Amino acid sequence: MTTVVLADDEALLRKALAALLPLEGDVTVLAEAEDGEAAVRETLAHRPDVLVIDLEMPGTDGLAAVARIRRDLPDQVILMLTRHARPGVLRKALRLGVQGFVSKSAEPAHITEVIQTLHAGRRWIDPDVSALAVIDDNPLTDRELDVLRATRDGYSVAETAARLHLAEGTVRNYLSNAMSKTQTRTRHAAARYAREHDWL
Repeated sequence: MTTVVLADDEALLRKALAALLPLEGDVTVLAEAEDGEAAVRETLAHRPDVLVIDLEMPGTDGLAAVARIRRDLPDQVILMLTRHARPGVLRKALRLGVQGFVSKSAEPAHITEVIQTLHAGRRWIDPDVSALAVIDDNPLTDRELDVLRATRDGYSVAETAARLHLAEGTVRNYLSNAMSKTQTRTRHAAARYAREHDWL
């Protein structure tokens, strides 16, 4: 018997999976969570064999919830459900140690099979999801990303230079390159563009 916590903000889908997964295999749903905060709380309380969590949820999203869970339960097995997976998001999830990715449109029988696969210590990434994960669409260098992160966090060019131990002129060059690559007119717009594309 494999125990799971099921986290998804779409009540209809969550309730359907909670009802159908036990019918498809030896799965017991210990708890349901309607958002990321609840996912963290229920996972820490129940310590399931597998956490099945939606990537996109309001407030604390799937990635933020996983990061918090990992601090207390570093070995927690996680299956992430996704509908609109972008490469940057998938790479972040992989870095967090998520073991499985399945499309939200998958049949319950398939999701159950993947849960059992992960519980057995293996990994699973649906082919349509893995195709997205290997596309590297980020044209920015690590240093350009560093200065955009500082911009996003509200630091001036001078403050960014001090924080990154760079000359102000160097910071301006990195920002200029980032604006050119993102085809934006200001450093703040470039930071926003990079954030929207999950590069930061």
